[in-house]
Amino acid sequence: KKSEYETEVACTYLEVYNEIIYDLLVAGSAALDLREDPRGGVKVAGLRALQVHNSQDMLRVLDEGNRRRKTESTRANATSSRSHAVLEISVTRTERNQVRARKMQGKLALVDLAGSERAAETGNVGQKMRDGANINKSLLALANCIN
Repeated sequence: KKSEYETEVACTYLEVYNEIIYDLLVAGSAALDLREDPRGGVKVAGLRALQVHNSQDMLRVLDEGNRRRKTESTRANATSSRSHAVLEISVTRTERNQVRARKMQGKLALVDLAGSERAAETGNVGQKMRDGANINKSLLALANCIN
């Protein structure tokens, strides 16, 4: 028997590096902008959404994005993440055979935050030290939002 509903699952994957948003699903992504959509809230303009059909598709998307994340070697960690990343999974369910189709949508955002850094412990200088300062600044901003 055919289902009464049609279900679509799509995902986006972005990183925030030095306060700039990049699409992890696009090689060589340019900087992206946040836009206010009166119907949909705040959106990242130009962010690529990929439809996934099973867990293997989702893992491929995650692997592809992770390969593009900004990482650097520090004294504390050989592959230190230099960015925050957000994987958003959207599930949309639409009723079939309806004159006026009803849609229900849910979203789940999985967030990987870069860890706070102490310059003295990591041995960072130059750009790595500026990256660490930006990481700490953004973590403080997030903490202020939560509190």
